[in-house]
Amino acid sequence: MDTAPAARRIALGTVVIGLAAFVLIAASRVPWEPFPGGMPKPVSDTSVFTFSEIERAEHYARWARTWSWSSLAVSLAVACWLGFSRRGREWAERVPGWWWVRIVLVVAALTVVGRVVTLPFGIAQRTLALDEGLAAGSWADWTIDVVKGELVSVVTTSLAVVALVGCVRRWPRAWPAVAGGVAAVLVVLGSFVYPVLVEPVFNHFESLPDGPLRTEVLALANREGVAVDDVLVADASRRTTTLNAYVSGFGHTRRVVLYDNLVDGTPRDEVLSVVAHELAHAKHGDVVTGTALGAAGALLGVGLLGLVMVGDGRRDLRSAGAVPCLLAVVALATLATAPIQNGISRKLEARADETALEQTNDPQAFVALQRRLALRSHADPTPPAWSQFWFGSHPTVLQRIGMARATPVRE
Repeated sequence: MDTAPAARRIALGTVVIGLAAFVLIAASRVPWEPFPGGMPKPVSDTSVFTFSEIERAEHYARWARTWSWSSLAVSLAVACWLGFSRRGREWAERVPGWWWVRIVLVVAALTVVGRVVTLPFGIAQRTLALDEGLAAGSWADWTIDVVKGELVSVVTTSLAVVALVGCVRRWPRAWPAVAGGVAAVLVVLGSFVYPVLVEPVFNHFESLPDGPLRTEVLALANREGVAVDDVLVADASRRTTTLNAYVSGFGHTRRVVLYDNLVDGTPRDEVLSVVAHELAHAKHGDVVTGTALGAAGALLGVGLLGLVMVGDGRRDLRSAGAVPCLLAVVALATLATAPIQNGISRKLEARADETALEQTNDPQAFVALQRRLALRSHADPTPPAWSQFWFGSHPTVLQRIGMARATPVRE
């Protein structure tokens, strides 16, 4: 019996439900006007940086974008060649073993191929970062991190693809709805387990010792109404010179994480400014929002996948031969939806900035922090508008400083 018509109808229903859920969550939880009265105008670059600092940042950004975009273009070209050509399908179908073993092997092979063809660009990017003083550690350490990242990618991608194919094999008609639900659940589970299982793979964490900084961080969390299990320090300086902090986890797994190079040598008021920003994400439930949007997006994506691939004999999702095509479609979809993801991210980040400014009542420290972060990372103060629209996950440094300068100090 031909199950394709029923599967397409169910896929269409899955798309409608996923899209409706995504729009509802975005409309109710994303701060579309994050700054009261509208976003202030960005300040001029020369009011924050010297001409030599601007020139250095633009030089670094120009080459960093060159290597990054070249890597993206090559990876997509190879993924599409393997995914949409007969050669890739025939190769994947020849892989031996049980169906799920074949899928894991194909995913692993494609991941390795993708890394190998983009490795020259990765090496060029790291060389540039080393030359500019933005990277630390040996090439051996960098290689180990690359291998760890690829292993994590293989494991997570394999789990997702095996779950998808298992649903197709078990429910040939209803698989778009079932697999979409499974994908949504995996997104939620990933948000819970990532801080516990994945983060320790790349960094070593230690509790921040008792002292003034720990006391002030916990007091700030209390003022923002954020329950924090611990304040940790990550050994990030072994790979980078840039400064950062973040809040991860839910409930009893939530912790404030400070880079060690942020703790060492950064003025206390600036450290508290960045911590206030990260705590604001927890206060507003931004991780929950991102997870919910990701789950709805996963449901929508699987439904669209069903519409694209159901009924095409060359893309039978029950076999390993369809895996190259599946991953190519996902890669293209990820690039196509980047403006939506990053546009939402910029709104959440702007609200976190506004909350941090309100909680610390110290816009001068916020401005000093943004300048310090930009100089330490050689951030381009005026990136191309289309690049910021497509890839920018945060407001630009000039936009963020404009927000701070528009914020009055309370007496």
